[in-house]
Amino acid sequence: MSSASGNIRKLKGRLDSPVSYQLPIGEQAIDLNPLIGNEITLEFSGTINCIHCGRNTNKSFNQGYCYPCFQKLAQCDSCIVSPEKCHFEAGTCREPLWAEEFCMQDHIVYLANSSGVKVGITRASQVPTRWIDQGAIQALPVFRVRTRQQSGFMEVLFRQHISDKTNWRTMLKGETEELDLAADRDRLLDECRKDIQELQERFGVHALSTLNGMKTVHIDYPVREFPQSIKSIGFDKEPRINGKLLGIKGQYLILDKGVINIRKFGGYELTLNY
Repeated sequence: MSSASGNIRKLKGRLDSPVSYQLPIGEQAIDLNPLIGNEITLEFSGTINCIHCGRNTNKSFNQGYCYPCFQKLAQCDSCIVSPEKCHFEAGTCREPLWAEEFCMQDHIVYLANSSGVKVGITRASQVPTRWIDQGAIQALPVFRVRTRQQSGFMEVLFRQHISDKTNWRTMLKGETEELDLAADRDRLLDECRKDIQELQERFGVHALSTLNGMKTVHIDYPVREFPQSIKSIGFDKEPRINGKLLGIKGQYLILDKGVINIRKFGGYELTLNY
């Protein structure tokens, strides 16, 4: 039996067929796909370190941060979740230099199918990582825009007609049927045409560009067996979790005993035995 110990980060997924996953733990990155079908054990030491500053913390905020970082970092501000509320131009951004690097960059507005059609946004550099993290089986880029705030405005338009959420339980049951995302895109562009034109007049046609000719990306996940019922498990209640690894989808390990959202436990110090 092999083992690895250290603070964990969110799963790394590479767009292969199926997706190739690694668990960053300490200084290592453990390949997980070969472990599917095997018994594994994950044991929490009781130590949590902030994924930004490394400070020891009794409680993790926003998937891995200590409370001081949660309060001061721009990446933990409410405008990350609601980018249309960006206050960079008002001069009140928590970290203007960080915003220049991450928010004032090209973003993609896309449709994805993880538990049904949804609209989402991500930095252009995070395609297709964002889709994999959400457990999407299909994704289709629709717009390329120049800033995160502009992508937020586009998302607000689209979510008047479709969801912007993933039902993680449905996603993990593996029952999602493939959709015609191109047809959904065309319908949304037609329904939102006037509002899109107003945004283009505000920011400029070249700032909000329709991505024509894009094809739907299909994503397959390494899952041997989907759970019939979903039981969420985690290290706050069960410091030692063991079971057979049945598959991986999104940020979830699917065990015969339940599912673990690895991203939720960023910064937790674990030992993986496999």
